[in-house]
Amino acid sequence: MHRPLHRYVVVIVLVALVATAVAIPVVQGERTLVVADADTGERLLEEPVDDGTDVTLSYTHSVERTPVEDVYVVDGTTLRMERMVFHSHGAGLPTDDRIERTDEGFVYPVNDTYEEVIVAPGSIAGHELVVDGERHDLVAMADGSVVISVTERRLTDRLPVQLQLDSSSSQPIQ
Repeated sequence: MHRPLHRYVVVIVLVALVATAVAIPVVQGERTLVVADADTGERLLEEPVDDGTDVTLSYTHSVERTPVEDVYVVDGTTLRMERMVFHSHGAGLPTDDRIERTDEGFVYPVNDTYEEVIVAPGSIAGHELVVDGERHDLVAMADGSVVISVTERRLTDRLPVQLQLDSSSSQPIQ
C-alpha cells in the first residue's frame, strides 16, 4: 500500500534535483585557473580565480633579453589579453602607434580572448605565471608545452553520485 507513495516521493525528489541543476547550472565564484601538460592533460597547477583576476605570463625576450609581460584578465571561462608590457623594441615585439610609454614600460593594448593559452616554457625565457600576484615557475613545473585555461565548477559537480531508479525495486541506487 505504501509502495506507490514511495515511488512518487522518489520521482519528485529526482525531478527537483534535475530542475535545480537546470535552473542553477553554475555556482558563481567556483572558477579555477588550470595549467595542464599539453601532451598528457595532467593538471600541474590549479588556482581558484574570479572574474577580473589578473593572470600574467612573464618571460624574458629571447633576442632583446628584456622582460615581457602578457597580461590577461579572467572573464568567465576565458582569458582576455588586456595588454603586453615590454622594455625594448625588437624582433617579435609590437611597433605600431598604439604603444604607450608608461612607468611600467612600453604598453601595447590588446583585446583578444582565448579559451586556452599554449606556452612552451623555456629556461632562457624563464616563463613564469603570475596569478593575482603569486608567482609560479612554469619552467620548473613542466617538461614540455602547457595549456592554460579556466574551468568553471558546475552545480552537478558538487552533487553526490546522481541517483538512478532501479527499475526492479523502485529504490534509489548510487
